Amino acid sequence: MANFNRVILMGNLTRDPQLKYLPSNTAVCEFGLAVNRRWRDRDGNQRDETCFVDLAAFGKQGETINQYMSKGRAILVEGRLKFDSWTGQDGTKRSKLSVVVDNFTFVGSRDASASGGAPASGGEGYEHAPVPPGAPMTPRANPMDMPPAGDPPPSGENIPF
Repeated sequence: MANFNRVILMGNLTRDPQLKYLPSNTAVCEFGLAVNRRWRDRDGNQRDETCFVDLAAFGKQGETINQYMSKGRAILVEGRLKFDSWTGQDGTKRSKLSVVVDNFTFVGSRDASASGGAPASGGEGYEHAPVPPGAPMTPRANPMDMPPAGDPPPSGENIPF
């Protein structure tokens, strides 16, 4: 049986990212994301629902998120679900789902938040990583066109989702 574990979320950070380093000196950036859903019920009343998600980004991606993101800023992430379970101090079994970030895209512009930091997107498109000031920006028509983390695939090879 085939398996597939892929999550795509866009929302706002619920807290400032926290950067830590593993004993292997690998960076780990932990942050929370609020993803909102708005709809109308049968009576035409507007309803809101918020889903809170914990995320972790490793290595250079984690360092970049920590450097440019802050509470309230918008981000698009692609990753995989991770299930953790443990026994609490009171002896009860605890568990939670979180997302391990594989790719991300800053959403919005540098001026969108007074707390500042993230590079501006190219108008309607998205940028995958920080761009030096004055460098040309190439908008992407679709956030799903983001390059994967790590080395690019050989030319002509399709990237599965």
